[in-house]
Amino acid sequence: MCKIQLKPWSRPHGPAEPRRGDGPVEYTLRKRLPRKLPKRRNDVYVNMKTDFRAQLARCQKLLEGGGHREICVHGLGLAINRAINIALQLQAGSQGALQLATNTSTVELVDDLEPEDPDESGEPMTRTRNNSAIHIKVFYPEPQ
Repeated sequence: MCKIQLKPWSRPHGPAEPRRGDGPVEYTLRKRLPRKLPKRRNDVYVNMKTDFRAQLARCQKLLEGGGHREICVHGLGLAINRAINIALQLQAGSQGALQLATNTSTVELVDDLEPEDPDESGEPMTRTRNNSAIHIKVFYPEPQ
């Protein structure tokens, strides 16, 4: 959560002296969770809070002991680099037996702006923004 300050809209033909509530209004920024793709057993959503080795071990467990021939590693924003590193570590650990297929996308995120002081003239607002995402399919190729 962070605090931001928004100034009211300028009024080209408004009164000369400021009225109560015409000053800047402070808002608290609350970031909503991103909309996730349907969760399958072989989907791994990478984040920056969980330990890298734990996320890598989870992927290895799904590929080796989970009976899956492919997994999909998803990363959003800052976690894109971590998702790429996990996929490359999996490929290097398999001595080249695993292959990668990568897709990128843009995800629309929604933030809530809530006024700090409910008595102020500010109203709750929402703000949308875009963030980059990556989806990496890590799989064993079909034998020929």
